[in-house]
Amino acid sequence: MINQKLIDGLSDQFAQLMSGQAQLPGEEMMKEQVSAILQGTFNRLDLVTRDEFDAQKAVLMRTREKVEQLEKTLAELEQKLTERDA
Repeated sequence: MINQKLIDGLSDQFAQLMSGQAQLPGEEMMKEQVSAILQGTFNRLDLVTRDEFDAQKAVLMRTREKVEQLEKTLAELEQKLTERDA
């Protein structure tokens, strides 16, 4: 899932954009609400971290290599059967 520091950083940046001044009344509440909105949005998007993505990519690459190896082995066996039957 998305790191909480990312959510906090985005909500802080949003609060700075909105205020542009020193601490305003209600600013902390606004930060909490923005943080909650961002967290909810990211949860609905079902995002993953770069590390999770890279790990799944590595698994997929290994699986693809195994499939290609099995396809090659199958083609060789089929060739042998064809030659034997001929």
